[in-house]
Amino acid sequence: MLQWSDRSPQQWREFVNQEVCVTARDQQRFEGRVFTVDPVSASVVLVSFLEQEHPSVRLILGHAVSDVQIVRNGSDESERRMKSLFLPDRRQVLSAEELKSRRESLRLWLEKNRIPVTEDGDVLRVASVLTISAPYSTGDCSCANEIILARVQSLVESIPEAEHTSLS
Repeated sequence: MLQWSDRSPQQWREFVNQEVCVTARDQQRFEGRVFTVDPVSASVVLVSFLEQEHPSVRLILGHAVSDVQIVRNGSDESERRMKSLFLPDRRQVLSAEELKSRRESLRLWLEKNRIPVTEDGDVLRVASVLTISAPYSTGDCSCANEIILARVQSLVESIPEAEHTSLS
């Protein structure tokens, strides 16, 4: 029998959107729908819809997977539900004009608070160590220095409503 980690990405692809039972090397079992399989580590991302309002996502590391059995075939509906967990809500998608306005409002707010900021295309750069990407909220800040990251995120959260509609 072919070991899980020895399968090819094409073979793993056959498990995507299928309801499966994953057996770990310690005989522990996990059930859910396969969202994806990491082609490098053979890790399995399972989604379980047992609780309608709070689906759970579980990662089973590839080296721990002993066997995967398909319990039930997937459907278009189950695929749509899984993708909706990881894709942004369409109502939150902003137009290019709205993004430009948010970027400009945030840049002015940072400058007002004496934070050195420059624009690099669609990205705001703070002191050449932090970047803020669209849609310019606290979760879009990226920096290796956690102290700087936390301080800039708190500024992003504190932008007044009058200057901008909820960046956070």
